[in-house]
Amino acid sequence: MVNTKVSLCGKVLENPVIPASGTFGYGAEFAKIYDINCLGTFSFKGTTREPRFGNPTPRIAETEGGMLNAVGLQNPGIDHVLAHELPEMQAYFHKPVMANVSGFSVEEYVEVCRKLDDCPQVGWLEINISCPNVHGGGMSFGTDPEQAALVTSKIRHVTKKPLIVKLSPNVTDIAAIAKACEDAGADGISLINTLLGMRIDLRRRAPLLANRTGGLSGPAVFPVALRMVWQVYEAVKIPIVGMGGVQSAEDVIEMMLAGATAVEVGAANLVNPFACRDIVNALPTAMQKYGIQDLNEIIGGAH
Repeated sequence: MVNTKVSLCGKVLENPVIPASGTFGYGAEFAKIYDINCLGTFSFKGTTREPRFGNPTPRIAETEGGMLNAVGLQNPGIDHVLAHELPEMQAYFHKPVMANVSGFSVEEYVEVCRKLDDCPQVGWLEINISCPNVHGGGMSFGTDPEQAALVTSKIRHVTKKPLIVKLSPNVTDIAAIAKACEDAGADGISLINTLLGMRIDLRRRAPLLANRTGGLSGPAVFPVALRMVWQVYEAVKIPIVGMGGVQSAEDVIEMMLAGATAVEVGAANLVNPFACRDIVNALPTAMQKYGIQDLNEIIGGAH
């Protein structure tokens, strides 16, 4: 019998498979078609202080090897999540959930995390620092080590929950940013968020997305994500949640060999709503195929 259990920031997951934020909602739609308690956990929709309608449409475009999205953090806001989404989630998900938090100022991140700190259902806070800093000229918090450290430090002071910082790949030195977050009190690093991309409609001679640019995800980004997980593993001592183009149990194993403790699955959920369940089911067979008895023994095993 193989062991698929891993420990993420002190909390045990039955397996390392986690649906990524923005691709799984709050789990309710998926819970109608399979028992989502088979998952390690899931990262719910990116949540901000105020409700957000998101960007104008069209905001999703297909591309070879993946997709572009510019959804714009559409969500009902933290107060609605606390009053409705989390209480309703208790009926269909019986494990700690990962809360993905987004914001446009340090104060907004802090306020949302302070409110989530009192919620027993939330096991981890995943902080998306790819958002534009409205007080910093619009540059993403995640593109500058000092800004990444600042928001991490401020959140650290208002929560006791494990703090996992989600990094943008649209940088020159992701390892330096990861190390800055670790030094500022992060318990884990989550990477990668989407790569900035664009497509043009040949008939209209205009960008396909109303937002002009969007985030590229899907199998095309897997080698980039794997490279960044590898680099960050060499730079930090805290756990890594790897993601980016993961589609199979073999991809999960590859991410873990690069240094990931757990692995998020994003775009694959939008192609096949059973993707995460299928990966969980296939994982023991894949482990046996490659002579793996315990997943913990292969974390960073390719270094």
